[in-house]
Amino acid sequence: MSKFLHSKFNSLTPYDTSEELESMNGYVKLNTNESPFGPSDKAITYTREAAKTLNFYPDPECRKLADKLSDLLNVKPSEIVFGNGSDEILNFLFMAFCQNGAVFPNITYSFYKILAKFHGVDYVTMPLRDFRIIPDDFSNMNGRTIFIANPNAPTGLALTLDELKQIITSNPDSLVVIDEAYVDFGAESAKDFIHEFDNVIVVRTFSKSRSMAGARLGWAMTNEDLAKDLRNIKNTITPYNINALTQAAALATLENEEETQKNINLICRVREGTKNRLREMGFEVLDSSTNFLFVRHEETSGEKVFEALKRCRIMIRHFDSPPKISDYNRITIGTAEQMQVMLEVLRRVVKK
Repeated sequence: MSKFLHSKFNSLTPYDTSEELESMNGYVKLNTNESPFGPSDKAITYTREAAKTLNFYPDPECRKLADKLSDLLNVKPSEIVFGNGSDEILNFLFMAFCQNGAVFPNITYSFYKILAKFHGVDYVTMPLRDFRIIPDDFSNMNGRTIFIANPNAPTGLALTLDELKQIITSNPDSLVVIDEAYVDFGAESAKDFIHEFDNVIVVRTFSKSRSMAGARLGWAMTNEDLAKDLRNIKNTITPYNINALTQAAALATLENEEETQKNINLICRVREGTKNRLREMGFEVLDSSTNFLFVRHEETSGEKVFEALKRCRIMIRHFDSPPKISDYNRITIGTAEQMQVMLEVLRRVVKK
């Protein structure tokens, strides 16, 4: 690092994207939980038209998007705030609402810990039990902002709405952030809680179920007071954070929900078929409400499985830490054909 870097950043551990860069080079890509289906023809058409206006700044409030989302989700446009991916929303939340600290599970989306360290937020983690978030463990957090990925990653397990409500009601002085990146694949959304409670923010993304990971678009839903706070943060730092091409593609995607749902249903069917076949091969596979599976084999290490697939140009996600999950791998659900290729390689690996 240079001598000019602020000393508070000396110990930063950036989010690791090295495997992402490697896996783009002709691999079957099952490591980053994107959709295997490309954007719709309508999204491509809208994007092409939007490219003609790139000499102008984009709409800073994404008004067409907000109006369309409000119709689909039964929330007001004023209750929606857009981010450059849901990660930007999470960054704003750690920046704005964690003066009393943060709390999240010890096994969850790794970006929470990265953002906490980046912003100097005092944080604590709560252990999972049998890979499940236990609501009682998150009671009375004394004003700490609570981050719950539901469904959780990398485990794929989801809390019920009653379990989420228990966390919310036991923490009236804490903001509860419910990160629903994978909710479309089998969990219940907590979006209606933003009208029932004054301490809830629900975060969503276009990256997973809506085939737009490359466009970078996420959004938060919350009551108007919190939305105003969040919007002020956004407009102070990056008012034009959603570019015109992304806004156009997202609007087209929202106008084509039937295709999105068709893709979701197909991913879920392939997920369940893959889960069953992995179990037949002796893998332990957690149930999943996401577009990925969390798996391990009793007789073959997670690292060995990962390396064997990589040699065959198939990328999955292996976790070196924490030690509790070092024998597990996370496998994104691709097309039926991609999963068949992966399963054939795995069958040879476990036989050895």
